[in-house]
Amino acid sequence: DRVQELNSLGFVWERLQPEYNLVLSALMTYSSLNNGSAMVQSKFVVPFGDDVWPKATWGLPLGKCVHRIRVRGDYLNGQNAMARRRQLDGLGFVWDVHELAFLSTYRALKHFCKLERAKLMGTGREYRILRVPQKFVVPSGVESGWPEDLWGLQLGAKCTAIRQKELYVKDNPERRRALEELGFQWSGNATLGWLEVIHAAAIYSRLHGRNLDVPAKFVVPAPPHVSGHGEDNDVASIYPGETEWPWPEHLWGLTLGQRLKDIRLKGAYLKGDSANSRRAQLDALGFNWTPKRGRRKRTSP
Repeated sequence: DRVQELNSLGFVWERLQPEYNLVLSALMTYSSLNNGSAMVQSKFVVPFGDDVWPKATWGLPLGKCVHRIRVRGDYLNGQNAMARRRQLDGLGFVWDVHELAFLSTYRALKHFCKLERAKLMGTGREYRILRVPQKFVVPSGVESGWPEDLWGLQLGAKCTAIRQKELYVKDNPERRRALEELGFQWSGNATLGWLEVIHAAAIYSRLHGRNLDVPAKFVVPAPPHVSGHGEDNDVASIYPGETEWPWPEHLWGLTLGQRLKDIRLKGAYLKGDSANSRRAQLDALGFNWTPKRGRRKRTSP
């Protein structure tokens, strides 16, 4: 079987290429043991005494051999070079590790978008901004709905590294565009969160006469026809003087009351160099830093 498999890959049975033969044979075994993956760890050495591996390959530093093929083109000189490249391609050899890493991250982000869009089905809302929690790790298990080769990928940390260190995208505008088409934002989640809060706060303040005293349980509402509590022509009865729904779609469902409460009690969003300017923004909107305790009168949305 092993001989037939080598022949099907175009293996050249010559005495002049014994080391390459061993590497190819070891790669075939590695691939068969790893679900068809030829992505060998750099420190991997074929174990001694394991009959799963051809005896002649025991002790072979396969990781180093693969690295040298990739970086220096070892074994890929002379008249057999193209034939050997085809052999390696047939095994799924990874020529560009960085490209593979980017593609894995891109596929994970694309799948994340797909799952998030599915959550919004039937709500009338669109998923536009790609926001992956910083600590998000791709879950494992068939029931998770994620491709097996992505299980355990620290996707949140990858997104942070892309933003802060230009991981995968430095001097690569095509990759930047590909991420942006998915809705990837170059500002971090904290910055995005603040922009949402201040946008919603500005709308609330305008609707309430420059008064930003928001009930803790207030959530930015969707229009009546989306929430199922009325028709579009009800806008004027809810917000006198308004002809269109004042809340943009990307803010629907935002827990504005709780976010502002966290600002007031925990100093959320008010750390770092932007703290003073953000305080000034809230002050300009009439933010109530010390609301009265006790049950408040119910206000319109």
